[in-house]
Amino acid sequence: MRLKSIGLAAAVIAFTAITTTATADAAARDDALQTALDNLVATGQAGAIAEVRRDGTTWRGTSGRARLDRPAPPPLNGRFRAGSVTKPFTATVVLQLVAEGRVGLDDSVEHWLPGLIEGGAGDITVRELLNHTSGLPDPVGALVDDDGLPRDRWRTWTLTELARLSNALPRDPNPPGTHYSYSNNDYILLGMIIEKATGRSFRTEITRRIVVPLGLRGTFLPGANPWLPAPHADGYVTVPRDGRDVTYDMTVLNPTMAGSAGEIVSTTDDLNRFFAALLGGRLVHPDLLHQMTAGDNGFGIESTTLSCGVRIHGHGGGIPGYLTIAFTSTDARHQVALSINRYRATDPSPAAMAFLNAAFCPGVHRHSR
Repeated sequence: MRLKSIGLAAAVIAFTAITTTATADAAARDDALQTALDNLVATGQAGAIAEVRRDGTTWRGTSGRARLDRPAPPPLNGRFRAGSVTKPFTATVVLQLVAEGRVGLDDSVEHWLPGLIEGGAGDITVRELLNHTSGLPDPVGALVDDDGLPRDRWRTWTLTELARLSNALPRDPNPPGTHYSYSNNDYILLGMIIEKATGRSFRTEITRRIVVPLGLRGTFLPGANPWLPAPHADGYVTVPRDGRDVTYDMTVLNPTMAGSAGEIVSTTDDLNRFFAALLGGRLVHPDLLHQMTAGDNGFGIESTTLSCGVRIHGHGGGIPGYLTIAFTSTDARHQVALSINRYRATDPSPAAMAFLNAAFCPGVHRHSR
């Protein structure tokens, strides 16, 4: 679940428009960032919050609405479902286990999870799960309908059940390790390997190894708990129904459908703290961190070079009602964490990229205006 949201059915809320409300943290004013955030919301999103850190200064901004039926903006310190931004957390725990000698990058999936993958998984390794070259299919299509609405909003899924969904789907014909193909199944399996290696749930291991040591007070793995704690903005998905658009409130749902691939709840501040610690070398051995950030798709990390030459690392995430973008520069001095509470089905990606450029390339951005 990268920069793509999926939907869930809920009670219908009929609204034809939203009004943008813009505020920014008084500690650091940046009109260019606020404009970029407002432009993102104007693509048809309910609202958005962001935290940008640059060389010791912090800017926080909010735009749009926390709820469609109220004018209040999304809370700057609000919690949100971060979707696939869970993957760097899961990858970090796996790589800590590798450094401890408890898991090997070249261990086979069959070694850890015998008989789980039909057709065998002896030729698929932990390394190939981490970098999405396993060739295993993504189970998301089996969880949602053609409109992206999950088929069972309240069901509690186990990791084993999620992994077995992929057995009915065709595998990539390319040999493992030779072809990149993004699959949530890879990180479901990694969550299971964490549990086999430690005897504890992936939720417990992420909490004790990352969340607690870093003091991420707004971050947790909810399991089957469907509620999003306050403060938060509500998330929506709008789909066509009988010739008209119908909006569904997605805020309350059972997130086990995402598991170790996309279940986490966090805040912009916490995500920036996490990526600063990760890219700053506090969580993973340097050799393994290099492999996390190698190329465009490393171990649980997506990387890219912006037009101004800044190299950034992080992940995007989508889960019903919410999109998340969290990226940090290679030197960990510049950071962006952005949460969008969805409304319309329009694609916010170009506006989100414009926000990233405004944040990471401020001189270039302002010069071009």
